[in-house]
Amino acid sequence: MPLETLSDKLQMSLRRLTGRGKLNEKDIDDAMREIRVALLEADVNYRIVKKFISEIKEEALGERVMKSLTPGDQVVKIVYEHLVDLMGEEAVPINLKPGGLSVVLMCGLQGSGKTTHAAKIANYLRKNNNLRPLLIAADVYRPAAINQLVQLGKQLDIEVFELGTIVKPQEIVRKGIAYAKDTSKNLVIIDTAGRLQIDEILMQELVDIKDIAKPDEILLTIDAMTGQDAVNVASSFHEKLGVTGCLLTKLDSDTRGGAALSIRYMTQIPIKFIGVGEKLDQLEVFHPDRMAKRILGMGDVIGLIEKATANIDEDDAMKMAERLQKGIFTYNDFLDQIKMIKKMGSLKGILGMIPGLGSKLKGIDIDDKQFMYIEVAIGSMTKEERKNPDLIATSYSRKMRIAKGSGRPYQEINNLTKRFAEMKKQMLAFAGMSEEDMERAARRGGVPMKAPKAKKGKGKNKGGFRF
Repeated sequence: MPLETLSDKLQMSLRRLTGRGKLNEKDIDDAMREIRVALLEADVNYRIVKKFISEIKEEALGERVMKSLTPGDQVVKIVYEHLVDLMGEEAVPINLKPGGLSVVLMCGLQGSGKTTHAAKIANYLRKNNNLRPLLIAADVYRPAAINQLVQLGKQLDIEVFELGTIVKPQEIVRKGIAYAKDTSKNLVIIDTAGRLQIDEILMQELVDIKDIAKPDEILLTIDAMTGQDAVNVASSFHEKLGVTGCLLTKLDSDTRGGAALSIRYMTQIPIKFIGVGEKLDQLEVFHPDRMAKRILGMGDVIGLIEKATANIDEDDAMKMAERLQKGIFTYNDFLDQIKMIKKMGSLKGILGMIPGLGSKLKGIDIDDKQFMYIEVAIGSMTKEERKNPDLIATSYSRKMRIAKGSGRPYQEINNLTKRFAEMKKQMLAFAGMSEEDMERAARRGGVPMKAPKAKKGKGKNKGGFRF
């Protein structure tokens, strides 16, 4: 069961309890039965499920709930508190050596995303901790792994130390760390070999590398799609290496989600990072409280603010606000906004972080390709048209020319201009402009006198841009 499906089922079970003035034991039993099934289908360890349900039910039948004016809300709060406790209560920072050379050893099975996430972590720590990273390519058994790490290093402008596939991994690590010290690097991330399954040769090699590198952090990369097997993998690596943290990958895909809920409880290894996309900046610190809120549809406002802060330039945002205050909002401004949003990740992911919106997005197709189509359409406009949307709003010939230039149907371009006018009016109203202000601004140039009114009635969206 995908994590999103688990979230939907838990929310549905709890929704039956909220808004009711009184609950009885049968109501609690029915909800707990549904939650139990949802957790088991998500591949959460059965021992965890048994304990989880038992503790929630005991609290739900207590005075805190039964005497409350909002008993359903109290049950939701109890479930939230136990989910947070299950996943580790609070975020655990990565171990770094202050003022010295920090060494992070990446380990995991083949195909878990270890190489990609070694580069992601290097990029993250360079950006957020102001470190100077060096990536060491110590996977000599898969030639593509070295090439992949080198290419990732080039994309991120991070140096990669590699000696090919003939030199032993232990020697590569020894020389790589010496090189890092010689070149004044203060962070080393070692990408090691993985196997399709755990074996003695793999483990002994990792033990040797650990003895040489003396890592501050041993980070186990686990593919969240492995479900309950992730616990067995984590336990095996932990027994041999003393793993200090986990990194869960593919948590954005159709994963069962059980790994996120099971690993910390079963192994006591904290989850430190989660991979939430394929892009090299799509890595997040794992916050149990935020994950619990996402699962229960409570959103993640703090996470959304952090994404915006990390990806949106403050000066650009201020310039945009100043233009809106002057009554200016053009296709160029719209294009800048699209670029800002794209930096933050998928649109559905962003909207899902807004409290109350997550569950409403179920079944709604939010295609990020729409951004690309809009960018192509705006790119087919002339400089004057981008600066003055009025030129296009009522011109069939201009819309037709833009449609041909962008390779999109005329209907989509027409739809774009109408929705842009509506959006512009809302943006200017949000900036505190009255109708009179808009009209005065229009006389100065930059915005239309009035946005076209949308046609009344339900009106089906016949395709095209949706924003």
